[in-house]
Amino acid sequence: MNKILVIDDDIAVQTSLSLMLRQEGFQVKTTSSPVLAMDVIEEFQPHLIILDLNFSIETSGDEGIKALKIIRGAFPDIAVILLTGWGTINLAVEGMKLGAKDFITKPWQNDYIIQSITTILNLSQQKVQSLNRKKLDQKYQFEHIVGDDPKLLEILETIGRVGVTDAPVLITGESGTGKELIAEAIHQNSKRKNKPFIKVNLGGVSASLFESELFGHIRGAFTDAKSDRIGRFELANKGTIFLDEIGDLDLSSQVKLLRVLQDRTFEPLGSSKSKTVDVRVICATNRNLEEMVANNTFREDLFYRINLISVKLPALRERPDDIASLAIYFVSNLKTIYERPYLTIAPKAINWLKSLPLPGNIRQLKNLVEKTILLTPKDELAIEDFQKNISINTIQSNKNTLPEVGTMTLDEIELLMIQRAMAFHQNKISKVARSLGITRFALYRRLEKFNIPFAIE
Repeated sequence: MNKILVIDDDIAVQTSLSLMLRQEGFQVKTTSSPVLAMDVIEEFQPHLIILDLNFSIETSGDEGIKALKIIRGAFPDIAVILLTGWGTINLAVEGMKLGAKDFITKPWQNDYIIQSITTILNLSQQKVQSLNRKKLDQKYQFEHIVGDDPKLLEILETIGRVGVTDAPVLITGESGTGKELIAEAIHQNSKRKNKPFIKVNLGGVSASLFESELFGHIRGAFTDAKSDRIGRFELANKGTIFLDEIGDLDLSSQVKLLRVLQDRTFEPLGSSKSKTVDVRVICATNRNLEEMVANNTFREDLFYRINLISVKLPALRERPDDIASLAIYFVSNLKTIYERPYLTIAPKAINWLKSLPLPGNIRQLKNLVEKTILLTPKDELAIEDFQKNISINTIQSNKNTLPEVGTMTLDEIELLMIQRAMAFHQNKISKVARSLGITRFALYRRLEKFNIPFAIE
């Protein structure tokens, strides 16, 4: 049985939380002072602590923050949820930076606080296991995600584990890396998989239409509102809402979004009647939200609200071996669509594709493969067929730049340069060796080391 400690000087709060949590099957203890709490923690050994931020008339929150620092220092494995009012939201955000898992505002919603506690306890108790792709596919549903790169497998393992919870997830990464596919996979591996999955591209929603689009409106709310409209949050009720390009949201819209994420309530535009919604929230962006927070262009409290679990997708150039799998996967699908059952990619062409930087990532690779299929009459796609359909800028992009320190090992840089040289010289060993400034025999050793196919000259 999970044990929860409530630290709050208000006896009414202690009683209310204690009754509610016991009804949910938790073992609960309460205390009115952070000073007394340390002895209780030693004796009770709770799995989770609910900590109020204010214990004095000044309501500065300093005592709560100080208590959090002490608890996190002495008991780093115990999860902490902060209990706060809107007036101390900034303090709650500071608490998240210090290691708190969530903050709950007063007055709280019982359903939300139980959901938060359950999610945090589930995540803290699940052990990370090293799994290969086959084991992952047996355990979770990832049929539309292609690849075996260790970085990708680690991400799939993470989303598989968090999928069964209701934890909010923030997916980051460059454009075209498959953020929407990951969001769908989280939904498909959740308890809400048979409920709606609603996608919203916030980059395409203007500030003036934000409330109508997300919360709906009633007839007459504005000039063109000739009938009632259901918003995206209401459509997603009991399911998942995917907010793509959240970094494009203006500050005024961020405030409105924060309220519904915090309280799970909203009012349709033009209505004074609140509606309650039960949704799992997944967000995505190709922007650096931490930089935006520092520049005051993205609200810090909203950032911590959506960022309980963060998943950063690697660029395709960071997992070049998956380029071959993806290209073959695209050909397999497209040969059915275009009724060309004998379509294949030549092995040399696959190696050439692996050497491309592909700044547009998976989306660019799919576009290149599809365009080449449409414009090539023969069934085996060769290097020259792809070269006709890709700009020279893409082939030469990053030609004269080095990767950032820490992003690649020397072995990875060496492998990348050999792949590019092999593709450029069409696997002619003598020319590749000369261009790299090494002997043919030194090149052979490296080709064997990296398992790159070659023909001995």
